[in-house]
Amino acid sequence: MKHRIIVLGAGYTGAIAAGRLARRLHREDVAITLVNAEPDFVERVRMHQLAVGQDLVPRPFSEMFAGSGVELKLAKVTAVDADRRAVAVTGANGPEELTYDSLVYALGSGWNAQDVPGTAEHAHEIAGRPGALRLRERLSGLEAGEPVVVVGGGLTGLEAATEIAESRPDLDVALVARGPLGDRLSPRGRGHVRKVLDGLGITVYEDTAVAAVTAGHVTTGDGRDVPAAVTVWTTGFAVHPIAEATTLEVTGAGQIVVDGTMRSVSHPDVYAIGDAAMAMGPGGKPLRMSCASGTPAAWQAADALAARLTGGKLPDGSPRYFNQCISLGRKEGLIQYVTADDRAVRAALTGRLAAVYKELVCKGAAWGVANPMLGLPTRRRRITPGPAHTDTAAGTGKDTPARNRG
Repeated sequence: MKHRIIVLGAGYTGAIAAGRLARRLHREDVAITLVNAEPDFVERVRMHQLAVGQDLVPRPFSEMFAGSGVELKLAKVTAVDADRRAVAVTGANGPEELTYDSLVYALGSGWNAQDVPGTAEHAHEIAGRPGALRLRERLSGLEAGEPVVVVGGGLTGLEAATEIAESRPDLDVALVARGPLGDRLSPRGRGHVRKVLDGLGITVYEDTAVAAVTAGHVTTGDGRDVPAAVTVWTTGFAVHPIAEATTLEVTGAGQIVVDGTMRSVSHPDVYAIGDAAMAMGPGGKPLRMSCASGTPAAWQAADALAARLTGGKLPDGSPRYFNQCISLGRKEGLIQYVTADDRAVRAALTGRLAAVYKELVCKGAAWGVANPMLGLPTRRRRITPGPAHTDTAAGTGKDTPARNRG
């Protein structure tokens, strides 16, 4: 029988992992199934562009994985039984159950309303394509002078505010940040962000919390009402709730706890990658939710799983950071260079060159997903007999002990 590998989620991490596994393992030995609710790849890092009316290049999975041996299952994941090695999904033919020998969990995350009153009812989000398209429709109906408030001073908030202000200079755009503007950037980076926002006419409310959202304004923690015909909420992400309902060991936020090879510490046949995983990076710091974290984590998980199945050498090292790439509209950008553990250093690239750099990064990431069978030397190996999830390749010859969920 073939070793059954199921990959849940076809965002950046899931699609990359599925393609990499297909290049590492012989088709005669494995059956790789990629489960996703949508038939084409979504460039999540471009949702702010989609929201302002820009059209994105369609990337159907049927074309991406043609001839790869990866089977695409169009369905929504509804539950995971990690003890029975089964996944419940609902597709065009109704509910069904899929069983696996190895699972790669890459369901990612969605927007986080932070339990702020009125947010779920009145705010827009750009964590996925449906939300971005709803915001697109709402923005297109606004008249000149109407106020738009972007809540969240992180990278997503900066990109959303500048994209909206650049594409609709007739609107009154404001950004509300809980802390100082660009507080995780270098002085040079902060200065450039402030310069760009000032040039676009964006009003900035720094050190300001939002206590409530209504249809016509946001209320700050100190009681001020900021007019908002449209509120865009970008204060972070929340992981998909399915993992928390399983027996997998998860964090309080619902992320699956993994070791250095992205394997679950409680269930050795499960790997978790991307926003769904609690993985440690350089300096013992958790990797942040981002494409920059998820892509190398997907490589790590695929290579580790392939190594364990074939008796190869386990990958060592952990994902590290090099820079934070921020688009500030189509004409401006910021490349903030960082340490391996994601702390800003003095060096930063700004201006038009930074915008081109960011665009190349986005295109490169999309190309890597859209061409899963290219760019990596084909080194397919046969699966070796015996337990599939031992660390024999690492020289222990024993299964890694599993810990109970805390």
